[in-house]
Amino acid sequence: MPRRARKKSTTNIYHVMMRGVNRQIIFEEDSDYRRFLNVLKKCKEISGCKIYAYCLMPNHVHLLVSPEGEDLDVFMKRICCRYVYWFNKKYGRIGHLFQDRFKSENIENEAYFLTVLRYIIQNPVKACICSDVESYRWSCYNDYYFRKNSITDTGLAVELSGGLKRLIKFVNEANEDQVIDYSDKKFVLEKKAKETMVSVTGCKNLSDYQRLSPKEQKDYVRRLYDYRLSMSQIAKLTGKSKTTVYRILSN
Repeated sequence: MPRRARKKSTTNIYHVMMRGVNRQIIFEEDSDYRRFLNVLKKCKEISGCKIYAYCLMPNHVHLLVSPEGEDLDVFMKRICCRYVYWFNKKYGRIGHLFQDRFKSENIENEAYFLTVLRYIIQNPVKACICSDVESYRWSCYNDYYFRKNSITDTGLAVELSGGLKRLIKFVNEANEDQVIDYSDKKFVLEKKAKETMVSVTGCKNLSDYQRLSPKEQKDYVRRLYDYRLSMSQIAKLTGKSKTTVYRILSN
C-alpha cells in the first residue's frame, strides 16, 4: 500500500523527529554526536535549508527546519544516508538505523513555532538527562545564548520573541507544552545505572556478572536495555564492548 504524501506546511517550517529502530541508541559517544552535527551542517549547505532548532537525544533527534531549496523528504534522506553509512562502518553493523520514515508536524503560526522551539530545547531536561538547558551540549540552546556562528538560524526566533533576552527567558520557563513526540521512557541517569544493574541482575560487581553463564549475561544485557540503560552504560557495567552489546541487542 503506497504511503500517504505529507501535507505541506503553509509556512514551509516543520518539526521533524527521527528515532533509532527499536528505540536503539543512535549516539554512543561524543564523536557520534559531533559527526551528526557535521552531517547536518553539510546537508544544510547543499540544500540551502534553514535550521531553527535541533536537539540530539541518545536515541532520537528533533529538528525545527525549513527545507527551502528542496523537499523535506529529500533533505532528511540525505542526512540519514550519510550518518547511517558512517555509523554502520564505525560499529561494524549493517541495515537500518532509524525507524521507518521520520515523523513531522507542520508549523502554521508564530506562537506554535516558539512553543516547538522551547520543547526541543527543553527535551533533555524533561527526560532527566540534565538539570538545565545550558548544560546540555547537543542542542541549539547555546547557539542562541552565545550568538556564535553555528548551523542554527537564530534570527527568526529572536525577532518573534522581541529580542534575545526575552527568548532566553521564554525557553527557560516551566511549561506543560504538548507537541507530537515519541512516547519513549526516560533514560536512566548515570548515577542510577549501577543501582539498576544490581537490582536487575543481582550482581554486586563486575566479577559476579562475569561468573554468569553466557546465556544469562546476554539475557541481562537485553533486560538492562529495557530498563533504559544506554549501550554505553551497559558496556561499562558488564565489561563488554559496545559492539558486543549492540550485537546482543540486535539478535
